[in-house]
Amino acid sequence: MTGISTTAFYERSRIDMTKLRVEMEKYQGQLASGERLERSSDDPVAASRLRTLARDGKLAEVDIAKKDRAVTDLQLADEAVRSIGDLAIKLRELSVQAANDALSDVQRKAIGLEVDAIHTQLVSLANSKDIGGHALFGGEVTGDAYQVGGGGYATYIGTAVSGEIDLGGGQAVTRSITGPEIFNVTVGGTPTDLLTVAKDLAIALGGGSADPAQSARDALGGITAAIDNVSTNQTVLGSRLVWLDFVADRSTNLGELRAAEENATGGADIGETMTRLQEAMVVLQGSQAAFTKLSSLSLFDQLR
Repeated sequence: MTGISTTAFYERSRIDMTKLRVEMEKYQGQLASGERLERSSDDPVAASRLRTLARDGKLAEVDIAKKDRAVTDLQLADEAVRSIGDLAIKLRELSVQAANDALSDVQRKAIGLEVDAIHTQLVSLANSKDIGGHALFGGEVTGDAYQVGGGGYATYIGTAVSGEIDLGGGQAVTRSITGPEIFNVTVGGTPTDLLTVAKDLAIALGGGSADPAQSARDALGGITAAIDNVSTNQTVLGSRLVWLDFVADRSTNLGELRAAEENATGGADIGETMTRLQEAMVVLQGSQAAFTKLSSLSLFDQLR
């Protein structure tokens, strides 16, 4: 009977102290990881909510990447349109100079060469690429937005509208603007575009017009209208970038709220966990001391 009781005593003591050590390790793990749940069975409801929050976080990361892509494309478009505006202003200055009747044919031809160089730069900007290497102003085409024909005139070969980038949550933003939105204008009821006006002026100043000074004056209307058009499109692009800043701020706020809920749902309360760890350590130390004391006792000690 004594042997059985002693065996049971040792076994029970071993089990109790093992439980205390496991409990201590659990609290130490919580303090190290900051997480309250080790497995879903610890709190099925909280675990389910944490999985939902984690999934939302992954989707938010994808949406942020899309937003960053949209910002980059719009910034590229804004920079290109700003450069187009600068060239258009320079083109107007050259047109005003060429409209001076006092200039010689040689001087006008020199201006014509500069105008032609501006036309080349405008075509290059019109065929700018986005971050993916696709036409920035070509709508949804993958190649160039404009094609230059044998006469040196550029023709738009893109789609009618720019594609949209899905930002998640039912929100989307147009990634750019099309070439016609930038270059196309109407002068005196006649539709034209800045690229055509520039090329016509270069040809006229190079000797292709009987009255190059008048050709320069005629070009001013189209160039001025194009400058106004460029300014309008800069405003459009700027407003989209401002809206994307708002979307980014909202995404950041939602991320902070999600992180706070994750911490409240599955995070360990540091103060409470440390207290429980300390309690378990004290109980374990007491149990070990009591076990040592009791295990040293025997019937012979009581008979002396």
